[in-house]
Amino acid sequence: MSDLTDTELLTLFRKEDTRHYAFNLLVRQYQRRLYAFVRRMVTDHDEAQDVLQNTFVKVWTGLDSFRADAQLYSWLYRIAYNECLNHLRKMKRGLFVNNDTVIEQLTTTLDKSEHFSGDEIQKKLQQAVMRLPDKQRAVFTMKYFDGMKYEDMSGVTGTSIGALKSSYHIAVKKIEGWLTTDQTK
Repeated sequence: MSDLTDTELLTLFRKEDTRHYAFNLLVRQYQRRLYAFVRRMVTDHDEAQDVLQNTFVKVWTGLDSFRADAQLYSWLYRIAYNECLNHLRKMKRGLFVNNDTVIEQLTTTLDKSEHFSGDEIQKKLQQAVMRLPDKQRAVFTMKYFDGMKYEDMSGVTGTSIGALKSSYHIAVKKIEGWLTTDQTK
């Protein structure tokens, strides 16, 4: 079955007899792309699955109030973005550690993951990305890996386009610096 439009999904979801079917279609249609974003943010496969599940729980409870003044995917992405930031904040609080310790844990998870299929260069890039502050990492991930437009990113993050461009530029410079000096270890 081909993907349905946002309007078709929402119409099906708002009918009581097709609500569950529509939500199933929505999950199938968007979970792979959302998982890729979440996974780059939290690195661990199991934690990414948990964050994604929390995302879809929030989608289920909030979809009735979705106004469709934005694209459905942007709205889903915003929920996933917020869930990632919440997860990372909880991780820092739960460990009672500083940001460097969390970064080390996230990059170690990447090293040990059976779900990471990249080569050494991709691993170094991902390790460098993990060193970025959470919001900067999200901006870099959305632009570099997901190819999002700044306008869409602004809708997801609630940040101005100028600030996003600046954040992305700074992230790129940091990553280039880390990769050229090989300080990602």
